[in-house]
This record gives sequence, structure tokens and C-alpha cells, in this order.
Amino acid sequence: MASPSQQLPPGWAAEWDPPSQRYLFIQASTGRSQWEIPTPAPVQPIDHAPSVSPPPSTTHHGKRRQYAAGQTQVYYGAGDALGDQYGGLSVPQQQQQQPAATAQLFTPGLAAEGGFAGQQQVPQASYYAPQQEPQYINAPGFGQEPTYHPPNAPIHQLTDQFGQMGMGQKPLHLTTTNLLTSPPDPRELVRPPPEIRLPANACITTSPFANADPSYQRCTINAIPTTSSMLNKSKIPLGLVITPYRTLKEGEPPVPVVTDTVIARCRRCRTYINPYVQFIDNGNRWRCCMCSMSNEVPQLFDWDQIRNQPGDRWARDELNHSVVEFVAPTEYMVRPPQPAVYVILIDVSHTAVQSGMVATATRTILENLDRIPNEDERTKVAIIAYDISLYFFSMPPGTTESTMLVVSDVDDVFLPKPTDLLINLTEARQSLESLLGRINDMFQDNHTVGSAMGPALQAGFKLMAPIGGKIMVLSSSLPNIGAGSLKNREDLKILGTSKESGLLQAASPFYKTFAIECSRAQVSVDMFLFSAAYQDVASLACLPHYTSGQTYFYPAFNAARSEDAIKFAHEFGEVLAMPIMLEAVMRVRASKGLRMASFHGNFFVRSTDLLAMPAVPTDQSYAIEIQIEDTLTQPFVVMQTAVLHTTCHGERRIRVITLALPTTSSLTEVFASADQVAITTLLANKAVERSLTHKLEDARDAVHQRLVEILSSYKSSMTSAGAGANAQLAISENLRMLPVLVLGLLKNVGIRQSAQIPPDLRAYAQALLTTLPSQTLIPYIHPTFFSLHNMQPEAGTVGEQGVILPTPLPLTSERLERHGLYLIEDGQTIFLWIGRDAVPQLVMDVFNLPNYEVLRGGKTTLPVLDNDFSQRVNAIIQKTREMRRGVYYPHLYVVKEDGEPPLRLWALSCLIQDRADVLPSYQQFIGQLKDKVNGANNY
Repeated sequence: MASPSQQLPPGWAAEWDPPSQRYLFIQASTGRSQWEIPTPAPVQPIDHAPSVSPPPSTTHHGKRRQYAAGQTQVYYGAGDALGDQYGGLSVPQQQQQQPAATAQLFTPGLAAEGGFAGQQQVPQASYYAPQQEPQYINAPGFGQEPTYHPPNAPIHQLTDQFGQMGMGQKPLHLTTTNLLTSPPDPRELVRPPPEIRLPANACITTSPFANADPSYQRCTINAIPTTSSMLNKSKIPLGLVITPYRTLKEGEPPVPVVTDTVIARCRRCRTYINPYVQFIDNGNRWRCCMCSMSNEVPQLFDWDQIRNQPGDRWARDELNHSVVEFVAPTEYMVRPPQPAVYVILIDVSHTAVQSGMVATATRTILENLDRIPNEDERTKVAIIAYDISLYFFSMPPGTTESTMLVVSDVDDVFLPKPTDLLINLTEARQSLESLLGRINDMFQDNHTVGSAMGPALQAGFKLMAPIGGKIMVLSSSLPNIGAGSLKNREDLKILGTSKESGLLQAASPFYKTFAIECSRAQVSVDMFLFSAAYQDVASLACLPHYTSGQTYFYPAFNAARSEDAIKFAHEFGEVLAMPIMLEAVMRVRASKGLRMASFHGNFFVRSTDLLAMPAVPTDQSYAIEIQIEDTLTQPFVVMQTAVLHTTCHGERRIRVITLALPTTSSLTEVFASADQVAITTLLANKAVERSLTHKLEDARDAVHQRLVEILSSYKSSMTSAGAGANAQLAISENLRMLPVLVLGLLKNVGIRQSAQIPPDLRAYAQALLTTLPSQTLIPYIHPTFFSLHNMQPEAGTVGEQGVILPTPLPLTSERLERHGLYLIEDGQTIFLWIGRDAVPQLVMDVFNLPNYEVLRGGKTTLPVLDNDFSQRVNAIIQKTREMRRGVYYPHLYVVKEDGEPPLRLWALSCLIQDRADVLPSYQQFIGQLKDKVNGANNY
């Protein structure tokens, strides 16, 4: 047992805690408490910590420009002459001597003077000099996965991986932090979730890949409470965040495929064999890890069918990998695997043609014909154009001819020809290419205004219903003819009131009933929306929501602006090339005592727990809440997601994702294992759903109340409520970013309190909140903020993991300098903020313009110039566009400090730690939380 007589680092004191019969160690300056004896300096975690750049060099790089106000001198190898000065600005002596491990990470610019106790003044200079703390490489790759180690990796790397699986590990220890004295550090968000420490021998193999990678499946708590009462006491929501088909980045291992069609499943609960089962009876039987049923091992399980000889059971992928794909035998098929079918509906009304949407869309399809999945040469395609009439195109195979057939009766839709409308992509390639080259010219002089989108959907459905597939709708105006016609219901007077949530619900029952019909026929719908006026995104997004599609929104699209054309062409091309999973159903199973309670995402719940997904796009996320129904008696539980689907090259497969988590009867472990990123993702999904069933205000209140409850529970359960307890706001170290993430969610366009947000923008934001995977969702609600004019020398250059990004800053305008250049991005938009006192040299280096005055703000494409700084800035923007999973291609906006007010306010709204309108700053938010938590505990 520890005693106070032991040597403690300066600033620490020991206090006896009677309930636990041991000493609690308290840091006087911050109020932080912990059970472990404090060490002189905190050490960075080793397991899967983000890479850090080398310590700052005292020598200057050979050629570097500085952009401090009034100075444009170029330095050439002046390191020796400058001595201890960085870019001509001296560093205080005490700062140079400060140990790296204890260096303060933030300046007081985060809050008002003295807003956060214990913070030190660190001068911020504008120069190309190394920063004063270790810099994280690729820092904003939110939720990035642990590094993949190949099979021949050094043994210490494998040991690190085993450490994550908890082999021989002690329970997680809890470190308490005081939110009042520890401002948010954006770099916390790149860390992997808390370790999963399973009991010894839980896994039957020593594979480092036996537990699910968080990018595929992650839980809000990585140590499951044994009782529902303990879960309720913690107030942390229990749920899974699943992205079953995430894209593979370069260097990542593909999902192993079990091709021998030997699929071992539990006879009782239908769980697939996985690394957490047990072999019994001399290996002839296996015991299910979920229901403990004893099952026979299939005869061919130990036979290598390729070599036709006995195989090594322990080398089988399903016993070594948490994510595997089985090639399904015929008993898993209701019908032969369907081909991939694409029906593209193109709005050709006057608005659509004039905006350039039709020309851009047809050119993009033409350019991407070779990328459309067609390995088995069975893929079918149809093009239907529509305004107030429907235009079908008959394309006989083997010719370059196509015939247009017009159907003007949209009240009773019929197909004008039974054949040659839905054509084989390979056989009718020539006629399709010819048609795509002519469609824009055919409708160039079309002056028809109006949209029969509903009838066009019905026609597309009739064309493909016998097979199933994907409908892609391109629409430039509000549908107002025939089935599903809508009226403009945008009413500025009800924005910001309790009635606003009505604008976020579908205005016509057609969209839900038609979507369910599509789901039944294995038809998925994607919406691409382009209108400059109100388009009722809320109603139209119903179709993707219930058919497992996706909504893409391009407000006020104009192809005359090259940026608009490039963004749409890139995203549409990526969707066309996406390897979709067809006629899929998903079910999540869990150990006895756990139940999947509610489901969030784009699908239709066919029975109590079977999710129907006609076509699953890659990088789409789903959230599932879990209930603890009975006391959990096992040392660990298993949750397994199984998705039965047809690949787009005609193979029936089952993707299985298995996650094993330890159980615990310790509330300390529950808090220490909570995953703040997964919790935020689940809360975002729940908030959107509540805003539709109740009111936007109710959604905000529910999220805020949940955070208060978690903090209150932590205070009452995990801290000694002695003298001075009310002066802190305590939470575990692994949840320290949860308040700022919740604040970002409350300030997101999807649920933010405001009377200025158009319903279409709000509905689109809600669609993103419920479909984005965590890695993309977190920056969407907690944007990334870089300083470019004084970034470290290696930023923007290529390192071991690609382009190195600058250190992210806290999201407050206090960090903006008048002569600075900053990048703010949320995964959907990139802002390049430039201060009004920016020196001419910086403007010339980045924009190729003589000075700030001639620079224009707005949507732009940055030139790549023949200087080091321009190339680094462009590399950072390129990396920002590419580093996350998904098809999105963010627009780049230049924002001048004294430029257009709407653009300035939009960019500044990303700095969520600032006060905005009626919404509090982070410091005010923390103060409100402290008052509520202390008030809640005083009743």
C-alpha cells in the first residue's frame, strides 16, 4: 500500500480515502486525482500512439520565409548567426529550459485571461520555426486505425498488439482530469479508443487481428458492466458503431475471404465460428462463445480443398481475424446472384440544363464507364431523362444508334418498350457512349420548367424491379408533377420555433411508401440535389434513408464555376465506381444477456432485428443501442455483425465482424474504458432521430442532459466529494474531449438553435450526422484548425505516413493573428482564412497576387506556384481532401478577415469554442455544466 512518506513529485499530496482503504494522490495546481503513485513526468502512451515528429531542431532549414507583420526577409542558412533565436524572435530562457514532457500545450488565447488555471503564457510568433512541443504527424486523421503490422513484424510490435487484446494485463486504471483547468487538446482525438483488455486465454489464437478494428466496429464502452443497474448508474449509453464496408487505404490489409464454403455456425444462436469459441472433445466439437452450445466441427474444416490434403485448422482466417468474408454456398441464396443494375434519372428541365448539371453529369458517366463495377460483364444500365414528361432511350446492342421514346402521361406510368431500355453495359457500350455525348445537345433549348421526379422514379422502379439494383436521381428543382409532387413549404417565420421540426419530416407519404416498396424489391436510391431554390431535401432524403442509399447536396450548383463542376464530377464518379453490396441483410448478435434495442442509419427494419439494405454503399455507418437484460456472468461478451450480400461481380458472400469485450463489476473500469468518439457518434444519431419525432429543442436538451448525467455520475461515484469538490468538474482522462464534442454537436447545423438555417441545409446536415463513419463525423462536428503561416518546417512535406500535417489548434478565434494564414476544415468544406495585415510576400507566395487588397474571397482553386510555401500549402489541402474515407471532395473557400460577412460567419462558426449568437463559448459551457452538476448533487 502506498503511503505519504514515499517521495512524491513537487505539487502532489496524498490523502487517505476511507471507502477504498488507500491513498488518493492529488495534484494541487489542477485538482487532478489518481490512485497510482504519480511519476515525476507523464509519459506518452506507446501502444498505437500517433507518430510524433522529431524534437525541434535548433538549426534553421536552408531556405525559409517568415511572414510576421512588416517583415518579408528571406533567410538562407542563418542558423549559426541567429543562435538561440527562431526566425529573429527570441525564445524566453525559462521556456527553452522547460522539459518537453511538461511543456504547456496551449496559450491563454483559448479563453479570457486566467480563464484556465495553471496555464502559462507561451509567446506565439509568426515564423517557419519548430514549435515548442512535440508535433503529431498526420494529427487530424480522426479515429485513424492502429498501424497494421505484417505477419513478419518485429516481435515487440506484435507484443504491443497483444497488449491491446489484454493478454495478461491488469485492469485499466482511471485518471481523473479537471475540465476547468485542462482545456481541450484536439490531438486527443487521434488516439485509439481505450484498450480492450480481455482475460487470459479468451482468444484461441495469438493473432493480433482477432478483435475488431475500431474502423469496422467499435463500442461506446470497452468493458461491459455486468448489470443494467451499473450501466444506468454510469449514465454512459451502451451502443455499437458499425461501418461494415469501409474503404481500404493504401497499405491496409484486405478482408480475408474464406472460399471453401465451409461455414461453421452455432446450431442454437446461429453465431459464426470466430477466434473466441472453444474447442472441446479432442477438437471434434466447439463451444459457442455466445450461448455456450456445443457444436460439431464440420468434416471439411481441417481439409485444404485447394491442395486436396489435410489443412492447418489454426491457420484458418475465421479463427485469426475479427473481420472475414465467407463465400456463401447455395443454401444462402433465394435466387441466383443478381447482376449490378444502375438506372440513372437525369433532370433535363430548363434549370438543370442552364446550370450545366446535365452536361457535367453525362460527361462524368461517359468518363467513368470503365470504372463501373462490371467484372462479370453482366452489369446493366438505363438512362431516363425527365422534366414534365419522361424520356426513355432504346439502345440496341451492337449499334451506335439510340431512339428516344417520350411518355407524356405521367399519371399512369408505363414502359414504352419492353426491351433495349435496360441494356448490358458491355454489349451496348457503343450506343450508350453515343447517347451520353448527345443528351445535353438534345435538351439544350429546353424551356420547360417543372419536375416529374415521382413518375420518373416509378418508371425506373418498373424497369429494374424484377432484378433490383441502384437508382441514381439527379434533380435540379422541386418535384411538382405527378406522384410525389411537393409544394414550397419553406416558411422563414417558423425557423427557430418549436414548429421547425415539421420542416424536417417528409411532406408527402409517397416517399416513405415508395421507399419501402423499393426495399422489398432490392432497389436502393441515391439522391443528387442541385437546386438554387428550396428543394425539400427532408422529403427527398427519405428515399435513401429507407433504401440504404445516400443523399448528396450541391446548393446553387453552377458548372460555369469550375470548382462546382469538379466537386460534383469527383463525387458522382466515385459513387459510380463504388463496389456496392447488393440485396443485403444485416443482423447483430450478442452474448446472452445483451439485446439490440434500437437501430439508427439508412436501412429498413424488416423484423425485430433484421436490417434490410438493398445496396450498401462503402463508408456508410450504422449505430445500434444495446440493452443489458440479464446479469452477465461470463468474463467477456462477444458481439457479432453478419451481413449477407451479393457482391457487384455476382458472388454471394457473408461479411462477419466479431468484437469481444471484457465484462466488469467495477464502475471505475466502465469509465476508464468509455470511448468518447463512439459515444458522440451514437448521441448524434439519437439527436437527429429525436428532432424528427419531437422537436429540435428536445434533441438538444436530451444530448446536453446526457452529458450532465455522465459528469454527475462520475463526480458522485469516482471522486471524493470532500472540501473543494465543487471547485472542479471531474471526468476521466479518456472522456476529457466529450464536452467539446457535445458542444460541437449542439452547434452543428443539423440541430443548432438558430432562426437563420434554411431547412434544406439542416436536413442535409442531419443526413450526414446519421450516415458518416466516426472518422469523418468527428471532424464534421469538431473541425480541424491549422496555422499555416508559422507551421513547423516539416509540415506539408512527405514523411513516412504521407504528407505531414501541422499541429491542430484549439477551435477559438483567439488564435487568429491579423497577419496570419489559417486552414479550417470539417470534412465537407475547407476555409483558408487570411488576416487583413497579411504581408504582400505571403499573398504573393500563396495566391500569386501583389497584396491583400486585390485578393478576392469566395470559392476558389489555389494555384500551385514555384515556391516551397505554395507547394506545402497545396499538399496540406490535397491531404485534407484525401485522408478520410468517403467520396466527399470539399470545396475550398478563401475567407478575408474583413471580407463578406456571411462567409466570415460561416468560417467562424467552425470555431466551436467561441461564443456565437445565443450559443455559449466552451468556457461558458463548462461553467454551465459545473453549475448543473453541482446543483444535481446538492439535492
